[in-house]
Amino acid sequence: MTHPPKPPLPAAPGPRRPRRALLFTLLCGVLSTAVSIAALALYHHRVIEPRQRIGLVDLPEVYRQREARFTQALTQARGEEERQAALSDAKRFAARLPQALAELPIACECLVLMRQGVVSPAPHSIDLTPLLQQKLEAP
Repeated sequence: MTHPPKPPLPAAPGPRRPRRALLFTLLCGVLSTAVSIAALALYHHRVIEPRQRIGLVDLPEVYRQREARFTQALTQARGEEERQAALSDAKRFAARLPQALAELPIACECLVLMRQGVVSPAPHSIDLTPLLQQKLEAP
């Protein structure tokens, strides 16, 4: 007993989207992708990248320069006033140094380390020793 072949079923009509709706959906997708990429780039630039930057300070060199300057001022002092001026300069340096060191991470928006504590500098490392010396010279 063989059964007669069944006639093929007509194709079910699928939902048809007008061309405008398809373009609108495509435009929304492209726009949301662009906004997401921009947000990720901004996040990387503002949050991730500053954390990767490292500021290096050669603090012993700053001390050596100040010590040499202080020693020269004391040895060349002709009177008590010049000696007192050299001592007040050293006191001003001692008072200003912690404040200047605290300002460095704010100025560069980075982590600040002593150069002697870093085995090899990172690609994003910045030498902040000149900036520290500049801050110490400011009144």
